Amino acid sequence: QVQLVESGGGLVQPGGSLRLSCRASGSFFSRATLAWHRQSPGKQREFVAQIFKSGATDYADSVKGRCTISRDNAKSTVYLQMNSLKPEDTAVYYCSSNFPRDSWGPGTHVTVSS
Repeated sequence: QVQLVESGGGLVQPGGSLRLSCRASGSFFSRATLAWHRQSPGKQREFVAQIFKSGATDYADSVKGRCTISRDNAKSTVYLQMNSLKPEDTAVYYCSSNFPRDSWGPGTHVTVSS
């Protein structure tokens, strides 16, 4: 059974930074593509970033240059470093894995406000 648990969300001022973490259970981690998505109130869930098992990364245009996704296979953890945060980054952030099956964490709240 795959379990993903996000942490690191909170309240931050515009221009600030946060690092989100997502720890996974199970032995699948190194073989999975891991991703971060987010959902703002009244909006559909949207893609933020993903990291392939090779270490290659991909970002949404809205966060490119401000966010960095990384993974530590030894710790079964994927990270999302977010800098220069804007109020429009306010959302619930979810991590996901595509292996051994599509799985999602419960999410962590990020609020960017002065």
